[in-house]
Amino acid sequence: MGRAFVYVILGGGVAAGYAALEFTKRGISRGELCIISEEQVPPYERPALSKGFLLPEAPARLPSFHTCVGANEERLTPKWYKEHGIELVLGTRVKSVDVRRKTILTGSGETITYKILLIATGARALKLEEFGVKGSDSENVCYLRDLADANRIVNLVQSCPGGNAVVIGGGYIGMECAASLVINRMSVTMVFPEEHCMARLFTPKIANYYEDFYKSKGVKFIKGTILSSFDIDPNGKVTAVNLRDGSSLPADMVVVGIGIRPNTSLFEGQVTLEKGGIKVNGKMQSSNSSVYAVGDVAAFPVKLFGDSRRLEHVDSARKTARHAVAAIMEPNKTGEFDYLPFFYSRVFTLSWQFYGENLGDVVHYGDFSGSTFGAYWISKGHLVGSFLEGGTKEEYEAIAQATRLKPAIEDVVELERQGLGFALAVSEKPPPSPPREVTGSGIIVERPIYAFHATAGVLLAASIAAFAYWYGRKRRRW
Repeated sequence: MGRAFVYVILGGGVAAGYAALEFTKRGISRGELCIISEEQVPPYERPALSKGFLLPEAPARLPSFHTCVGANEERLTPKWYKEHGIELVLGTRVKSVDVRRKTILTGSGETITYKILLIATGARALKLEEFGVKGSDSENVCYLRDLADANRIVNLVQSCPGGNAVVIGGGYIGMECAASLVINRMSVTMVFPEEHCMARLFTPKIANYYEDFYKSKGVKFIKGTILSSFDIDPNGKVTAVNLRDGSSLPADMVVVGIGIRPNTSLFEGQVTLEKGGIKVNGKMQSSNSSVYAVGDVAAFPVKLFGDSRRLEHVDSARKTARHAVAAIMEPNKTGEFDYLPFFYSRVFTLSWQFYGENLGDVVHYGDFSGSTFGAYWISKGHLVGSFLEGGTKEEYEAIAQATRLKPAIEDVVELERQGLGFALAVSEKPPPSPPREVTGSGIIVERPIYAFHATAGVLLAASIAAFAYWYGRKRRRW
């Protein structure tokens, strides 16, 4: 037995929910769309798991954070999918996919066929056993990737109030879980091999600010070493974490956040892979024309930087999903995806946003003893990345716009002096006609050059150029 659909979304994470909403906005018919997911619930906003879900007071619980509330859109509850005629195949593992025959074989033996497949399989958490650590399957060793993982952490916290929690890893999951655990009055120690937290993004100066803040809340840091083994009691429960530097930490629970790996195994040898994920074009289409990929699993071209990236963040999942559906439903009206890489986090009373890439030289600005500060990254003479802690909505929008414009930077001392004001000024400037504009500070902002191809003779070309120059000067006066 089997079922047939026009569109199948494989995976039930953030991207699946946003894709489903976009499909309905673009007028699919009842019974055309199916979502297949290993999870028992419809898609939800995964960032809530490391934030509101773990809090001791008024914790986030479903259905409050089903997609697509993260972007202030409709909340897609089970009732919503039913009302829109979308088939949910939940709690279902997929055994194999044949992209040539356009068939999916589930673990229960059912065959599901499709015309268009949207891969939203996301990624899985890297496990300690992959690095040779025994005992990582103990009942009080946790990862955080789905709702079941989050429930497990909550249950452990409640079973050992005020106990010792060891967090392995200094990235997103480690930082956000550590904050939630210490709010739950756990004694928290973070362990990671790098010299500072969030080493893939933060500079030492930025990291120092957050580490000091965490320490003020009671979080302890052990840096420059890694987990080597566990002490395990007769009941199979971890009682201590042993580190390579010879130290040992008592543990009532362990949370592991050491990275993720894209779920591509079903498609190896069937579509082109790149950078650990599925290679797609600017319309999120893979090397097989009937297969699209979005979210953590997709390696897509980033026009701003001229190469492909695989970005592990909810914002990318939401926007790639929407763009893929637009390309599927209206291919002739949908252009190439033009994305500005974006990352953010919220912990305690802190909130930061980052745009672009952290490449090249860095210029810090603002008051690092206060609540608002930031940084710019300069590569090959251009602004390519911007970070801001404690900004307003307008300020975050300004650093995003400034990063997208990639203005040329000649005077980094002046850039540091202007700080956030530079992004605010650049983002507010209308694009004038001349290709370059030199500001009083000596910072040069590049402008695009538009080529006018004269098809009616030299005289017409000269007239157009003269008009453009006159109009540009007049517009600046406005």
